[in-house]
Amino acid sequence: MALKDIKAKIKATERMNKVTRAMEAVSAVKMRKTQTTALAGRSYARAALSILARLSGTEHVAKHPLSSEREYKRVALVVMTSDKGLAGSLNSSVLKRALEAVSEFSVEQVSIYAYGKKGVEFFKNRGYTIAQSFENKLDIIDIADMETLSSELTRGFLALEFDKVTVVYSNFKSTFEQVATERRLLPLSMGALTDIVEGIVPVKGKWSEAKKVTAPTAYSVEPSSDDVLMELIPRLTAVALYHMLLESKASEHSARMVAMKNASDKSKEVVRDLTRKYNKVRQAAITREVSEIISGSLVT
Repeated sequence: MALKDIKAKIKATERMNKVTRAMEAVSAVKMRKTQTTALAGRSYARAALSILARLSGTEHVAKHPLSSEREYKRVALVVMTSDKGLAGSLNSSVLKRALEAVSEFSVEQVSIYAYGKKGVEFFKNRGYTIAQSFENKLDIIDIADMETLSSELTRGFLALEFDKVTVVYSNFKSTFEQVATERRLLPLSMGALTDIVEGIVPVKGKWSEAKKVTAPTAYSVEPSSDDVLMELIPRLTAVALYHMLLESKASEHSARMVAMKNASDKSKEVVRDLTRKYNKVRQAAITREVSEIISGSLVT
């Protein structure tokens, strides 16, 4: 490789390093904000879903249409990904888990509710029906959007348009660990909701030893159990979706920050190797020129 080509490659890599460092800094700021929001909301989400989990063990909810177990002929899949890439294996892990979640169903049996451009493109290219799609560009999340989605999912379940609602998202564990997670949202059951609630509990810290959710023997519901539950269940499932999206956001920025840091470190290594190669080639050229000068003077 000529000296000019090596020098051009060094400059191009240095420019790339500046870009990745800038993206790393931006992602670090966004990561701290989204992590704070997600972690701060965990206690609220856990308390809200605990209500639903406790209710799911009562006779009222057991007989409720949203708790009715039936043969899974059609399924609604809510998949949460990012709109942008450069986040390592974050999106690919979620999409792989989502594909596994519907692997036992044909394409015609699955309705996709995709939150994020990556999920929309992935399932559309594979022939799946995209029932609804949402952009995932902004870090500020409006819970009203999740309430709208929750209402649509409960309506579809009650109308027998699908028999199960599954959510796949990236659960935030730490800055360096994000886990693609699958949760069943409908039909309601004590086991499925307990899994969601216990998944919110952090591994370490003061909330790590929170008590397990247990169903009471009975609840007195006024004015009517059907009226209260038909209003309460969609609201609390919206909280579950909202919390999952917060976790997904925190995971996205954490994964992107780590990916950009790795890219910055790698570009530094490439620049160092290219500089060493440039010096060797340059020294060889100087040595060759000196040898030619000496040989020419001896011949003269």
